[in-house]
Amino acid sequence: MTDEMFDTAAETDEQTPAAAPGRHRTAVVAEDESLIRMDIVETLTDAGFEVLAAVGDGQSAIEKTRELRPDVVILDVKMPQVDGVTAAEKIGQESLAPVVMLTAFSQTELVERARDAGAMAYVVKPFTPADLLPAVEIAMSRHAQITQLEQKIADLGDRFETRKRVDRAKGLLQSNMGLTEPEAFRWIQKTSMDRRLTMREVADAVVEQLGSSGQD
Repeated sequence: MTDEMFDTAAETDEQTPAAAPGRHRTAVVAEDESLIRMDIVETLTDAGFEVLAAVGDGQSAIEKTRELRPDVVILDVKMPQVDGVTAAEKIGQESLAPVVMLTAFSQTELVERARDAGAMAYVVKPFTPADLLPAVEIAMSRHAQITQLEQKIADLGDRFETRKRVDRAKGLLQSNMGLTEPEAFRWIQKTSMDRRLTMREVADAVVEQLGSSGQD
């Protein structure tokens, strides 16, 4: 009876593509002054980055970041159509890439706006490669740390939800099939391995099959 619960379960292998070896780090640059934009592109290229796009306004920066998913985005604060702070806010909301802000102003208010918009680092003009490149590294490092933390939180939440569902399934197996708690757990675990399903998927199937019948 129990094996029949899973006769229709899909059993598929998911192939994980191998990471491209030696991939260059990538960047999108948005600066409305063409000479400065060229300098930034040259600086990043010399440092081993591949600049995927160099644009002159914030809206284009958002669109190119969405399309190309670079490792870092360099945004000037003052740009036409959409300014850099607004662009940084949009990029941050969508978790597209870490942002480095460029500004000719060093006021505390502007730095706070850039930070609140999601910028991971900022550089005050005029700047040199020695100013820009460390800021880029800091932004990428901070973004990676935040991403890892968010993943850990998501994993904890997922594990907690899985435990709740497995506990529910164990209770149903005990009450409907006369199993002890250790036997119910081992049944779920063995079925998971035999059917190449996650324990959460097995638990959900048990709850669907036994839970509904138990409530009728």
